[in-house]
Amino acid sequence: MPDAITLASIETLIVDLPTIRPHVLAMATMHRQSIVLVRLRGSDGIEGIGEGTTIGGLSYGDESPEGIKLAIDTYIVPVLRGCDLGRITATMAAIGRHVKGNVIAKCAVETALIDALGKRLGLPASHLIGGGPVRDRLPVAWTLASGDTGRDIAEAEAMLDARRHDIFKLKIGKRAVREDVAHVAAIKRALGDRASVRVDVNQGWNETDADLGMALLQDAGIDLVEQPVSRRARAAQARLSARHRIPIMADESLGGAAEAFDVAASGAARVFSVKIAQSGGLHAAHAVATIAGAAGIGLYGGTMLEAGVGTAASAHLFASLSTLDWGTELFGPLLLTDEILAEPLTYRDFALDVPTGPGLGVVLDEDKVAHYRRDRTAPNLHVVETSTDALQSGNGHHHPARVRS
Repeated sequence: MPDAITLASIETLIVDLPTIRPHVLAMATMHRQSIVLVRLRGSDGIEGIGEGTTIGGLSYGDESPEGIKLAIDTYIVPVLRGCDLGRITATMAAIGRHVKGNVIAKCAVETALIDALGKRLGLPASHLIGGGPVRDRLPVAWTLASGDTGRDIAEAEAMLDARRHDIFKLKIGKRAVREDVAHVAAIKRALGDRASVRVDVNQGWNETDADLGMALLQDAGIDLVEQPVSRRARAAQARLSARHRIPIMADESLGGAAEAFDVAASGAARVFSVKIAQSGGLHAAHAVATIAGAAGIGLYGGTMLEAGVGTAASAHLFASLSTLDWGTELFGPLLLTDEILAEPLTYRDFALDVPTGPGLGVVLDEDKVAHYRRDRTAPNLHVVETSTDALQSGNGHHHPARVRS
């Protein structure tokens, strides 16, 4: 049996990256994206990197960048000290026993573990999640979220001309239903059959508004409606899905495999937006996709507007899925004014190239990370000193570690 891989050091840091324009959602307007990076080094010297990202602080969900970092530093790191990091399933199970919820924090840590294991084995992450890639490139949607009709049309036309995106999603739900639909319909008329146009309501409607909105959107030629009502209004969403031909895509309703099963069983959606952060990690997101496949539900690769690390991790998962009927939304890095990867991800001909190197296949730009990190004076590096006999035992039972901060 190979020696156990124990925790040598781990660092979590918040990086604040400005967006290229205000990103308007039903619950918030974003001017920057704050991401949590995890850098985890094992006793064999191999480092894995992960990312935990949410949208709009606490306006979107119950985790914030600050809370993600706190959960990892205070509650997850002590669990990692007693684990064999080469056994990812066992490690994540141990974290799950000691830390409830906090799915984005868990996703960031699991991503770093998978990145390190891939580097250890010389395999891309897609080989460690779903048995290898089915596709090398992923269609990528672009979100039009300025709220201004003319500006959104001009932005979409520029994307089409550059052959960067031909799928567009509009964020609506802040304005009156008919006003929102008029905005969307004008954009669809301008783009015609050159692009797929979809909407995301981000839970912004009640059932009555959704009934009207979905009927009008169907008449306007819109292809998809994402999460029109509250994630808790499961019965209402099922009624809406049964009444309208335009498909509903579940997003916030999907908090993991158990919720995915309930959504599928209730008939509340015909498409799933699979997100690694929202699911609690890459393996948990794969389980959500498996449930969708078994239920005959279409798949879409969702995003929490992650930067390069989280986007690469998502790409590896989506590359490994047998079907991906509705493409992906992995445009997060393109929404940011600057890049924190040494070599940016490649977007061309309406798609994203899946990285091919071991692990996630990406490397951080250290200067950019240092420039944008929120606390530039005192990195919170936890160095774990473990006795030699524990490192060599390989039996998963280690002597207590000593930590320096």
